[in-house]
Amino acid sequence: GVITGGGGGRGGGGGGRTNKAWDGIWEARTTMRPDGWSAEIQIPFRTLNFNPDQSEWGINFQRTIRRRNEEILWRGHLRNQGLFSPVFAGRLTGLGGLSQGLGLEAVPSSVANWRNTPGNVPTTADPEAKAHTFPTDVSLDLNYSLTSSLRASLSLNTDFAEVESDQRRVNLTRFAIRFPEQRNFFLEGSGVFSFAPNGGPSPFYSRAIGINDGQQVPINYGTRLTGQAGAFELGFYQIGTGRLDYFDTDDALEVTLPREDFTVGRVKRQFFEQSTIGAIYTRRSTAADPMGFAPVAQHTAGIDLDMRTRHFLGDKNATISGFVAANSNPLGSDDPGREDLSFGDLSSWGARISYPNDVWDGHLSYRVFGDDFDPAVGFVTRNNFRRVNSRVQWSPRVPGVSWLRALNFQAQLSRQTTIDTGILEDRSWQFKVLGLNFESGDGLDFNANHAFEYLDDAFEVSDGVTVMPGEYGNWEYRVGGRTSGRRRVSVNGSYSKSGFWDGDRRQSEARVTFRPNPGVSLSTNFEYNSVDLPTGSFTASLYEVSGDWNPNPWVSITNQVQYDDQSELVGLFARLRWIVKPGNDIYLVYSHNWQYVSLLANPNERQLVTLSRGASFKVNYTYRF
Repeated sequence: GVITGGGGGRGGGGGGRTNKAWDGIWEARTTMRPDGWSAEIQIPFRTLNFNPDQSEWGINFQRTIRRRNEEILWRGHLRNQGLFSPVFAGRLTGLGGLSQGLGLEAVPSSVANWRNTPGNVPTTADPEAKAHTFPTDVSLDLNYSLTSSLRASLSLNTDFAEVESDQRRVNLTRFAIRFPEQRNFFLEGSGVFSFAPNGGPSPFYSRAIGINDGQQVPINYGTRLTGQAGAFELGFYQIGTGRLDYFDTDDALEVTLPREDFTVGRVKRQFFEQSTIGAIYTRRSTAADPMGFAPVAQHTAGIDLDMRTRHFLGDKNATISGFVAANSNPLGSDDPGREDLSFGDLSSWGARISYPNDVWDGHLSYRVFGDDFDPAVGFVTRNNFRRVNSRVQWSPRVPGVSWLRALNFQAQLSRQTTIDTGILEDRSWQFKVLGLNFESGDGLDFNANHAFEYLDDAFEVSDGVTVMPGEYGNWEYRVGGRTSGRRRVSVNGSYSKSGFWDGDRRQSEARVTFRPNPGVSLSTNFEYNSVDLPTGSFTASLYEVSGDWNPNPWVSITNQVQYDDQSELVGLFARLRWIVKPGNDIYLVYSHNWQYVSLLANPNERQLVTLSRGASFKVNYTYRF
């Protein structure tokens, strides 16, 4: 079992879609009045990118009332609409005399750190090793509005001391897991960089920059350009990372990561009411390593199309999308025996038809990934395949039953073959036999899935447990349930039993959240896997306890403890954030990592041994002109 973990902005997701990644400088107040609940939100014009000559904006509001399991929208309240489709927004008229000032924003920050690694003791090989270090640093972010809707940013000595740890996940597959981005510099205006999100090519994955095998690589500088230029939505990064030297404890050797330069360019053009066509380009250039070897620069380019309508068959939504992307030869033209790689080898392409509506929902897609499609600033789990995927979902209402809101039935079928041999390597049948969505907000699902996989090479699924090549077909039966988030104690969990390669697997998972008072939230997350195979048996489990306390809108405290029984690592992350004033923050962060090890004197006894710990004190201040 492998359990892995990784080391807001203006604008949204263009092309007629929005997301929740926005987090600019703004203020809000809520209160309970004799005549009901009231909220007031103040967003400075300097926080937004807009055309000051426009007298009309699209605008929408939504209020979620947890205790009644109710969502109220000002516009777009029909079942086929919603808050995340701006085409259904209302209109704010009568605007005039708006100003963004000079459009210049400076955000200096400073951070003081304490790091303790007990294993770092002076040796003959490294006489300058220190268990305690006290690094300090300063950074500067500059933002300037080139036009009223196009903003340029410069970040020097970029620091992410306040970013919380990734959630660990159980991974019993042969493929890497994609973790979400959490660093503000890459979240700001990130929607424009989304490329064919339902196609899976990911020619740009921001975590390919500044993170390498769990190590945080220093970012010396970063430039960013996002916003609108006429009918075009633009996005651009130019980022340089510094050299990193560290000791790899797994292989017991010193590792040097050379400095690198990254270029990412993205442009999208909207046409019709909510359709877009776009292009993307990325480049990764790596400096010479200590032995003098410098790999060739790697390039990737792609085009994607997204055509949407809300008038299909009268008032239904429909989407047709497609993409094509390709990268340069990873080793250049001097790669022996592979200098003549074809466009098909180095590319991926696909198309998708979707019918995203309330009662009936479904899609049909086809994609092809060449054997050498591997974007250097992207994320790809596997190559050399053709894949057909289809899904249909029916969610009828049940007006005759007062306590039941809707039923849900779903079938998803996929088939994947290799390009070069045509061998069927993956076939999946997924059925939601019955889904129950109650008026209370609770839910219950029953699923039955069948998976066929062809394994052409052996792989180690856990230490000493190997799955041999061959054909494997297995059924999985799963029951899942959830309670409404409005409850003081809410639960989301499932239990499944399935075949697993040539053995069996039982999985239990649950997340329990307790909200005793407003502003206080405690949650536990648990996952347990028990696997029995002819070559051995093992368990893969993880445990997480987290808590959030917001005593007022200006102060927040976050704590997280994680443990998994594969690495036997315990990790603690704690952060206090004080918003002195919107845009001016103080952070106090503490992290601690232990390993649960056996004692040499008595292997039957175990104890927690500190691997590393540290604290950071960070202050940033925003100046606007």
